[in-house]
Amino acid sequence: MTSTVNDSVPGQRRHVAPAGRPASSLAARAYAVQQAFTRLPGEVHALREIADAAGLDRATTHRILQTGVADADGVFEQVGRGLYRLGTATARAGVQAMAHTPNAASTHHFLERLNRATGGLALLYVLSPLGGARRLCTDYVLGDLDPAEVGMTAEDVVSVSRSLRTGASGRVILAHLPRSIQDQVLAEEVPATAGPGVIRDNDALAASLAEIRQLGFGVGRQECMAGWDSVAAPVLWRDSIMGAVLMLKPSSEMPADLRPLIYHTLKTAEDISRLTATPLSAVV
Repeated sequence: MTSTVNDSVPGQRRHVAPAGRPASSLAARAYAVQQAFTRLPGEVHALREIADAAGLDRATTHRILQTGVADADGVFEQVGRGLYRLGTATARAGVQAMAHTPNAASTHHFLERLNRATGGLALLYVLSPLGGARRLCTDYVLGDLDPAEVGMTAEDVVSVSRSLRTGASGRVILAHLPRSIQDQVLAEEVPATAGPGVIRDNDALAASLAEIRQLGFGVGRQECMAGWDSVAAPVLWRDSIMGAVLMLKPSSEMPADLRPLIYHTLKTAEDISRLTATPLSAVV
């Protein structure tokens, strides 16, 4: 994907060049139109933008969009003159696909293994798009640690810990999301109760995302809570981000050499990613 303006400016609309050669078959053209929405910033797009991103002429794009609007399941929705967005059928397809990924019963023992190997808290976060891109903790292993020792309040749980701007797990997920969604997250305010190590500058945050994509993991230094550091690695379904594994330890207990912690966190994320790519019927 290419852009005609500086990608470091969050929220700025960009011309998005089509990916690859123009689609040939009717099915391929329809798929190209649907995928164009994932490459464009924002929710609602004009016919011209969609056609350009799909690499198709406007007449063909218009026919495909109108067919999707007329479809009973609502592949596309027309929200104004020449303005469209993805419809509920697309959301249902995504939910259906994600529902077949492994549940906690098949992933919990990987978190237990991470806890034993590192002595840190082991948590599994998943990406939740409802109400904007967020992360939700769906499973965790605390080991011998008293939950009260973590010191996270109820307000922190619904603010700091769900923001993709904060923490290694948030930034790991954010690093693998489309640029259009990254722009939306970078436009959000940093949670008021974030830790002292949170990255507030958007340019620095964008640079950290590029580093995460290059290294395959992220390290957090007191980003969500004072006194706690972390290592996170992405849980992927092929090349699509599903969530992140997080290893969390008190800053005072973090070793100078993070390589063992990084190794075990990466191994846990890779094992869960392999389960994600396996049909649920084969797991259970």
